Amino acid sequence: MISRRGLSATSIRETAKHAEAPLGSTYHYFPGGKQQLATEAVRFTGERVARRLREEPAAGPAAGLRAFLGLWREFVVGSDFHAGCPVLAVAVEEPQDGEVPPALTAAAEVFEQWEALLADSLRAHGAEPGQAAQLATPVVAAVEGTVAMCRAKRSTEPLDRTAGQLQALVAAATAK
Repeated sequence: MISRRGLSATSIRETAKHAEAPLGSTYHYFPGGKQQLATEAVRFTGERVARRLREEPAAGPAAGLRAFLGLWREFVVGSDFHAGCPVLAVAVEEPQDGEVPPALTAAAEVFEQWEALLADSLRAHGAEPGQAAQLATPVVAAVEGTVAMCRAKRSTEPLDRTAGQLQALVAAATAK
């Protein structure tokens, strides 16, 4: 629901209804309410993507990039362009009370994890250490932004264009 509506438009009550779970059970498992639920959703998505990033880059950063892009392609196409990345959805929400909510902290940690996994793969396959870190950040940023563009345009064309450019950058960084 967060990936479709954003965090502000997602309530505990609607989430429980969507999950066909009693509202009381939802609060039992998420006593911290909406913020705890959002934090867990971010961490769940983060780990799901990280698993793919750990498996595929063993074959090289180009394979890791294809897996990263492929995962998001499956996600946006599978939702008929109605869902984006819940990590990004949480990251762009303005904190209501001026404090950094746990879900936002989790989003930052997830983005850092994805960047680190991509950078590790780049380094392991010939990229200079500094260059690997410098490239991993724009890869994550480009893919996240492209997912949002795919939703808006209801097309995978932005993903296809971004994929080509990112693949060229990864190939250049790892050329020996």
